[in-house]
Amino acid sequence: MQAFAHDVYTYPLPARHRFPLPKYRLVREAAERLAGVEVLPARQATWGELRAAHTSRYLARVRAGTLERRELLALGLPWSQALVERARYAVGATLQAAEVALETGAAANLGGGTHHAFADAGRGFCVFNDVVAARRALQPRVRRVLVVDLDVHQGDGTHALLLDDSEAFTFAVNGFRNYPFRRVPGDLELDLPDATRDERYLHGLERLLPQAIARSRPELCFYLAGADPYAGDRLGRLELSQEGLAARDLLVRDLLRASGVPVCVSLAGGYAEPIEDTVAINVKTVRTFSE
Repeated sequence: MQAFAHDVYTYPLPARHRFPLPKYRLVREAAERLAGVEVLPARQATWGELRAAHTSRYLARVRAGTLERRELLALGLPWSQALVERARYAVGATLQAAEVALETGAAANLGGGTHHAFADAGRGFCVFNDVVAARRALQPRVRRVLVVDLDVHQGDGTHALLLDDSEAFTFAVNGFRNYPFRRVPGDLELDLPDATRDERYLHGLERLLPQAIARSRPELCFYLAGADPYAGDRLGRLELSQEGLAARDLLVRDLLRASGVPVCVSLAGGYAEPIEDTVAINVKTVRTFSE
């Protein structure tokens, strides 16, 4: 399996920020040691490709660094040129992985899953929406897509951007009492309480994912394999074990494979302490889809 990564892992952040930058370098280094995984350099998304998902005005203000203070607070990150460059790579990697997945059956972005970005705003550490940019770039060659979002936080930006797209179907399993606190309805969702743990989570996924596949009849799936449902995650609270998350990935892989649906994987959120736990979960995800 081919996986795409980039070398822009760091940019200046005040100590109070909780964005786990070291995980991207650690995941890449570990993925390079996996049998059957070829890690390739990501390209940056062009501004034209980003315009397929975002308004020209928003892109211009991101590019110039003129976002208002309230917008930066919603984003959760301070503006810098390095932030903009890194966000473009995050989208470019998903664009590349989606193309390869169509050819080979599976590919991954060793980052991405920036599902809180709206057409005219970035939120929750997400500057640009990689899945929507890739979905638009593939039209009309790929008509029907399925987004399986198993990050613990609802992908409100993705839902909003795909609201009028009748051939894009969103399925998500969310932590009910978690960010974002204003939800945007998706096509099929399962909201779970804190401390759900493995058995209830996997039962709900096993029950609903086949419905999502049947209803969407997808030609491509975007899978956001968030590590943040993990019990040790600072922002998750669903309390899944690493074994439960591995079972989740295996279930998604096998159901998609049985249906003949190629999959573009992104790693989305993960904020464990120690960060090595998130890295281990992410690497296991990549290994699962490479087997």
